[in-house]
Amino acid sequence: MKQRYVAALVLVVLVAALGSAAAVPDRKVLVVADAETGETYLEVPVENGTVVALEYMHSVEKTRIYEAYTVRGDRLVMSHMEFESYGWGLPSRANVTRENGTFIYDPPGSYERLTVAPGRIAGHTLHVGDRTYDLVALSDTRSVTLSIQRRSALTTTLDGVDR
Repeated sequence: MKQRYVAALVLVVLVAALGSAAAVPDRKVLVVADAETGETYLEVPVENGTVVALEYMHSVEKTRIYEAYTVRGDRLVMSHMEFESYGWGLPSRANVTRENGTFIYDPPGSYERLTVAPGRIAGHTLHVGDRTYDLVALSDTRSVTLSIQRRSALTTTLDGVDR
């Protein structure tokens, strides 16, 4: 009889917890997914104002490039780009400033989805707020998309159980 009571109590607590999680408003997450299959590699909670950045080595110049985006609603708004030398694909005619030997560029751009092709030579790293992720290891050099999506607390909790 006591075991039935405990089991019933556990069930009630579990149902209440799931109901509470389902009632919590949506959360925004940065989703890193395989560009071809859509398989999710990473989900990181974000808020408006969170900085999401890509850092990598220019394939020809062998210098650091840092692209910073800010979360605004469901978009990634490019806030600035830093690079140490001009090379293919870099804004050679753009209005840049120079700080401590680094070129700073404030490009326009607001994206619902960014596609990135991580490479071993470039060594792509993803920064989300104060966290850093090895994008090459995460994707095994497969192209990925980065996007902001909404998840309920229940979905986030259940996804955490699956992984």
